[in-house]
Amino acid sequence: MTRTATTSTTTPAASPSLAIAAYGLRKAYGAKTVLDGIDLAVPAGSVFSLLGPNGAGKTTAVKVLSTLVAADAGDLRVGGHDLAVDPQAVRATIGVTGQFSAVDGLITGEENMFLMADLHHLSKREGRRVAADLLERFDLTEAAKRPAAGYSGGMKRRLDIAMTLVGGPRIIFLDEPTTGLDPRSRHTMWGIIRELVSDGVTVFLTTQYLEEADQLADRIAVLNDGRIAAEGTADELKRIVPGGHVRLRFTDPAAYRSAGAALREGAADGEALALQIPCDGSQRALRAILDRLDSAGIEADELTVHTPDLDDVFFALTGGADVTEVADATGRPVEAAR
Repeated sequence: MTRTATTSTTTPAASPSLAIAAYGLRKAYGAKTVLDGIDLAVPAGSVFSLLGPNGAGKTTAVKVLSTLVAADAGDLRVGGHDLAVDPQAVRATIGVTGQFSAVDGLITGEENMFLMADLHHLSKREGRRVAADLLERFDLTEAAKRPAAGYSGGMKRRLDIAMTLVGGPRIIFLDEPTTGLDPRSRHTMWGIIRELVSDGVTVFLTTQYLEEADQLADRIAVLNDGRIAAEGTADELKRIVPGGHVRLRFTDPAAYRSAGAALREGAADGEALALQIPCDGSQRALRAILDRLDSAGIEADELTVHTPDLDDVFFALTGGADVTEVADATGRPVEAAR
């Protein structure tokens, strides 16, 4: 069950500042409910990542929001357009890159681009200009006249996204765009995504790579069994699971002993003159620890904060662990599954 500490009379879909907004999105295939009334809110010009195990409903969410599949229920808006009322306007606003490349390997990279320009009804002159600009932007100019079948996986992915951008979409759905790529190609793709966002494009990203979401996403939602298990920034999500702590190290044995007396909940390491204090890593929690040390006239020589990573969060939220609601450093609630 998803928990939240706040309520509102305004649904996400009612906000004009959102590039993508969904309230109560439901989708079932026969008796199988894939999306069970989820809410999504994606600000314009940001990267929103949807995480989840295989079969959680990530691709179905992309298909619904990109008008490829009709929802069973929900108030859904993309680019300010109601999916149920004006799906054509939505299609004119978005670009979609799926898990599997749409590149035609039998023709050249340049010809793939020209084909997309024709589909977008660009004039021949404009289509060639746009194709040349995008091929250069994605470092594909030298390979442009070679059959795409000979491209590496990373090159095909870059061409795939270049083709998606031919129509100048302001919202892009990237469904597991780096699956199967080597680490170097994956990092290249991350740079491309960051560049798109710097140009004001909104990116809706699904991925199985937790590091990818951590590196790119402004906000992350974890989807499990058709429901949003938790949503927040990467740092907020990392505070949901237990195990976070602050390590204080001292060079003066007397200061170490005094700190141990002031912070009795800490685990002591006498050999290293260090204390490990449970802490979620928030500014408020850190300030409370430091204030207690100041009150006792003690100063640590070294302070390091250790928080769980997204792997811990993912397994806790999708593996049945008991997770409680927490608040971030500003006091805003972070949704958490229980």
